[in-house]
Amino acid sequence: MSTAAPAMPQAAALNRSAAYASISMATLLVLLKGWAAWTTGSTAMLGSLADTVLDLVSSVATLAGVWVAGLPDDRHHRFGHGKAEALSAVFQVVLIAISALTLAVHSGQQLLSGQRVGSAEGGIVVSFIAIAGTLALLAWQRHVLSRTASVAIATDHMHYQADLAVNLAVIAALALDHYLGVRGADPLFGLGIAAWLGWGAWRASQEAIFQLMDREWPEDKKARFIEVLGRHPELRGVHDLRTRTSGNRDFVQFHVWVDGAMSVAAAHRVMDEIEAKLLAEFPGIEILIHPDPEGLVDEKGFAAEDVLAAE
Repeated sequence: MSTAAPAMPQAAALNRSAAYASISMATLLVLLKGWAAWTTGSTAMLGSLADTVLDLVSSVATLAGVWVAGLPDDRHHRFGHGKAEALSAVFQVVLIAISALTLAVHSGQQLLSGQRVGSAEGGIVVSFIAIAGTLALLAWQRHVLSRTASVAIATDHMHYQADLAVNLAVIAALALDHYLGVRGADPLFGLGIAAWLGWGAWRASQEAIFQLMDREWPEDKKARFIEVLGRHPELRGVHDLRTRTSGNRDFVQFHVWVDGAMSVAAAHRVMDEIEAKLLAEFPGIEILIHPDPEGLVDEKGFAAEDVLAAE
């Protein structure tokens, strides 16, 4: 038997609000950093601009992902549309990786040529404005993530966390090159920003890939689920436990052993009680339970193991 996760219009609205905020902030910063890159000739600022342009594209992809993920289940998507968020996150990761590679090449060329920045004041001011705006956006994204756990918003959040370091690096690069005359500071910081973006792309890819590949829940979360599951006194065992996450929805299915002499009505009552206990601890999950008479195992290998006995 199963219970479907309730509709989550509030979570979808929160995710969209975070995406709209990201798009608005990225648009403003693209305009400011475009002007600063033009006036300073800084590779670090150019890298920051490229990062923000990709943030803008990524934020649009985030909006598309959370919008589709928030659609209700339909005849062709009985498990919902949650994986749209993971697809959006993968798209963002590809963009970040391309940006990092392009910036690294440009920084290397500038380092070899010995090119210096033209001016620094405008770039430094723009970077401070970007830091202030980014801090405000991050605060709202954290608020949304605390309520929705959206993988697309989490990836976008990671971008803007990296932006703080990028903007600080731009300030340092401009100050060292223009005011202190440290040759090569600007392209070296550009290379550092490229490495930072590449590392961020790798980290951001992991959760999205886990969702697309239907990876099992983390061990601590699964252990807590099994502990709650084992509290029911009429449960004799649990096997073939399968878990996965799609967007901000969790899915779990398993077989349970009950007394073979139990009537269908009594078994149904036990399943309802188990679901109620689980939903109290894990709100919104979708549960699929298959009751078996005690001792019956149709599976082989690890799927046949009693997970309660292993605890």
